[in-house]
Amino acid sequence: MRMWGARLLGATGGQMLMVAIGWQMYDLTGSAWDLGLVGLYQFLPALLLTLLAGHVADRVHRGRIVAACLAIQTGVAVLLVAASLGLGGPVGSASGQHASWVSRELLLGVSVALGAVRAFQMPAQQSLTPLLVPAHLLARATAFSSAGIQAAVIGGPALGGLIFILGASAVYATCTSLFLLACVLVLRLRYHHQIRPAEQVTLKYVFAGLNFIAHHKVLLGAVSLDLFAVLLGGATALLPMFAKDILQVGPLGLGFLRGAPAAGALLTSVALARWPLHRRVGRKLLLAVGVYGLAMVAFGASTSFVLSLLALAVSGAADMVSVVVRQTLVQLETPDAMRGRVSAVTSVFIGASNQLGEFESGFTAAWWGPVGSVVVGGVGTLLVAALWWRVFPGMAKRDRMQNQADSP
Repeated sequence: MRMWGARLLGATGGQMLMVAIGWQMYDLTGSAWDLGLVGLYQFLPALLLTLLAGHVADRVHRGRIVAACLAIQTGVAVLLVAASLGLGGPVGSASGQHASWVSRELLLGVSVALGAVRAFQMPAQQSLTPLLVPAHLLARATAFSSAGIQAAVIGGPALGGLIFILGASAVYATCTSLFLLACVLVLRLRYHHQIRPAEQVTLKYVFAGLNFIAHHKVLLGAVSLDLFAVLLGGATALLPMFAKDILQVGPLGLGFLRGAPAAGALLTSVALARWPLHRRVGRKLLLAVGVYGLAMVAFGASTSFVLSLLALAVSGAADMVSVVVRQTLVQLETPDAMRGRVSAVTSVFIGASNQLGEFESGFTAAWWGPVGSVVVGGVGTLLVAALWWRVFPGMAKRDRMQNQADSP
């Protein structure tokens, strides 16, 4: 429960942080391109550091890695508090108060730092779960863990949007407290850490996670499906544009839009924890991605705030089915000695689908506008689901999460 609580607090702080950064960036520049750059600047360090992060997660105490990452995020939030309040900056001549020194460059620099930190946090955090629960309960544990995360993704943006009324500094100060509490909980986590014998670090060792996924077609299909579906169909980066220019609902409305997918995902994760998927998991994975694409088309075409919230909730529910199937398959079929390196590779896929997807959204929105970008992306997701059905027949025909030969 300590790990669950730490993930809940950390995810809430992270969501609030991104709401404030996104709104401040769009308020400063009014540019869809800059919104996309926030995602790109988070993805690039994750891509460059992924192999190193996987190696570290397989050699170092994973709880301490997660705690260190949360501590760094605490420092980032403190920096943004100081920048928003103008502490250490110039004094405004008219008001006699410190002027904010938040800038486009600062927000992009913070994005780089967050991307680098999460490159290490995600593989360590993901590979901790199988050490805390038995294999036959992993699917339910994954769904339960996801329920907590989705609760944070619901409450975080909405709370961030509400607190933003008091100013960006209030949001960042709240994030500081949440990250700090999460760090303390992780430091109090106890589990058996196996000290592995010294092993020569070769290119084969470093690339083992990538080779493992490449030679397991079911895992490759599941992970790459999530990559391309969310890369094309994601609209997170454009939500400030929809909230401000299309739906005209302000920062609070932006918080609800950011939280709507998580609301659908939360309900689905609770249902999956109670009634886990047992049969035809491959087919259900592909159908869920198709539903996700349709929901994003509906969101892009909507001019109603309520309909937009509903479409985003459906997209979150469908995405949760994909997340649970993918994460459970990866953890069940990966030996513990390689989980850090494999999780690092999957985290790059996830980061590409999220952060690189935000860049793709900003880039296409600069050409076609936000509506055209989201609608075309949703159609692309539908095409990906249809194509993967043929390219990865083993994944599409996968019946159970755990092969019967591996069952206890």
